[in-house]
Amino acid sequence: MLAFIVGTVAGLLAGVAVAGNEVTSESLLRELGDPIAVTRYPDPPFRLLQASSYDRASGDGTANHKDNAEAWFANGDAGHFLRVEIREGRTESVMLDAQGPGAVVRIWSPNPKGTMRIYVDGAATPIIAAPMAQLLDGTTLFGAKNANQPLAAELSKGWNLFVPIPFTKRCVITTDDGAGVYYQINWRDYADNVPVAPYDAAAAGRFAGFAPPERELYTRARPRSVEIAAGATESMATFDQPGVIRSMLINAEPVEHLVLAASFDGEETVWIPLAELSRHARDWRGEVPPQGERASPPSNFYVDWPMPFAKSAELRVINLGAAPARVSILPIVQPYAWDSRSMHFHATWKRDWPIHTRPMRDYRYVSITGKGVLAGDSLHIVNPVDVWWGEGDEKISVDGEFFPSHFGTGTEDYYGYGWCFPVPFSHPLHSQSVCDGEAEGNNFGRTIVTRLRGLDTIPFDRQLDFDMELWHWAECDVSYAPATFFYAMPGATTDVAPAIEEAKRGWPPAPQRPKPFQIEGAMECESMAIVAMTPGLATERQGLKAFGSDTWSGDAHRWVKPKELGAVIELAVPVDAAAANDPVRVILYATRSWDYGIVQFSVNGMECGGPFDLLSSQAGKVETTGPIDLGVHLPHRGRLVLRAELVGSNERSAAPGTFFGLDCVRLERAD
Repeated sequence: MLAFIVGTVAGLLAGVAVAGNEVTSESLLRELGDPIAVTRYPDPPFRLLQASSYDRASGDGTANHKDNAEAWFANGDAGHFLRVEIREGRTESVMLDAQGPGAVVRIWSPNPKGTMRIYVDGAATPIIAAPMAQLLDGTTLFGAKNANQPLAAELSKGWNLFVPIPFTKRCVITTDDGAGVYYQINWRDYADNVPVAPYDAAAAGRFAGFAPPERELYTRARPRSVEIAAGATESMATFDQPGVIRSMLINAEPVEHLVLAASFDGEETVWIPLAELSRHARDWRGEVPPQGERASPPSNFYVDWPMPFAKSAELRVINLGAAPARVSILPIVQPYAWDSRSMHFHATWKRDWPIHTRPMRDYRYVSITGKGVLAGDSLHIVNPVDVWWGEGDEKISVDGEFFPSHFGTGTEDYYGYGWCFPVPFSHPLHSQSVCDGEAEGNNFGRTIVTRLRGLDTIPFDRQLDFDMELWHWAECDVSYAPATFFYAMPGATTDVAPAIEEAKRGWPPAPQRPKPFQIEGAMECESMAIVAMTPGLATERQGLKAFGSDTWSGDAHRWVKPKELGAVIELAVPVDAAAANDPVRVILYATRSWDYGIVQFSVNGMECGGPFDLLSSQAGKVETTGPIDLGVHLPHRGRLVLRAELVGSNERSAAPGTFFGLDCVRLERAD
């Protein structure tokens, strides 16, 4: 999969980090840019560790509350730090305090606040001090937000920094506004005798970046195109001398029910449906499929995980369907010098369909026995309800750890975005390529997310256990299918057996969406034309089914997000031609919430009572106002103009205390 990183032929034939070489910003970036480096066990070796804001009720390095479900699945994952320090009169919350030598390789947050400071090697002055959001989105380092997306970006409400920050003795990372902040930081922990050079601020600017592979430079094996009968297995390519399958172009029709199985040096290490592998491949190429293509897997795609072998390799396709399938594979191979650090590529896949979301549990992606590195994974879920399915944290334990060295803050956080945001995005190291809920602003239907590990691969010497909490807000049945990609020394095994019966079932269909609740005669405010509004005022359709069924007409409202008093929005309320010249009674339905303001409503320029305080009845509650009678008004030119102006904020309202929501309008003939 790492084929999209630019590299020279010499760089492809050997790993970047050679024994005895100094670890520097430049060497780490070269490693990130080398597509073959992941196939060799790291040298110098390291442990990949994580600091995060996970709920400490679950335990720590000295306590493990796994037997207490309420604690183990605790979900207050924000605002937890190692400690709070006073530096030069500032209060700084400490996210990371790592002893060196080492290198920070990933920082994530969905709500970066304040100034982030990075101190290295005991210095009192930070090597980086910048607004946290601007550091993580690349503005500080590259001059503009998302200017160097391989290394820094904000996508779908997740801020990710992949610039390596090496340190010799110690690294401390803080923020001076830590209240409520979610964060994850991954860093490499090297042995004490590994030489590590200080952080080079200019190195990231010289990073060559990621680009599509120049496949014409590679040796192309002879392609094979065959029709595979139902229930049959076909050998698509064999190799009998050392090399690496650098990439392969696959065309399959139909792609459902087909499985790729691969053996290297006599060991079968790959068994995965082509449909799942195709989605993962598309993500790496930086593509988000058009809306119309998201319901089914593509039939023509590249697979770009490098797959080395010392003596032999075989690619097979298994047709588990009831009809023949036409398949062609064009392998792209090149020489590879197999050595004592070389590892085979592995791909596992499993699916539970249906799986009930209660009780909450740790869902095992994979358990690996052997020596290798975790290189990436994907998750394909089909959710039959609107509410959020991914509150669960990753828990990754290495070599029999008492407590997971990787304990996260949420499934979407692990995959690099935030706030269960249902908008597809693509990045070389993480993506949400499919999200059916985008159209409705919720999490209904199919979602496919991926994470490819660059410098944050997780090495293991004998064992790796990868769990993800199955933590859904609703009790329901979902389809849950993870694929895991790793490299391991010969002889490695997993607990994931070929899921033949599940693969036979094919691509799970998206559930049928129930008809939305509708107030009789209602016209939806989220669909009304905007006549006028304050410049810069933010407004959007927001799905609200998660806060109650049969409550908001159309299961949504128009969310209006003023920043200051006096903000105005005017909506055109259409009037049926039969009543265009008659007075009508205007009934408004609005929304109350914990951070809402006080609003004055007007129709055709006439104030309608009020002002109306839209603060909800209790903290954390979202509720409807029910019908608000705005009086009798005469339409003008076939419409009424509904005006909403923010005029105040309740002192009990949570920040910002200025938002409001408009659900629908119903018109009644006046008496």
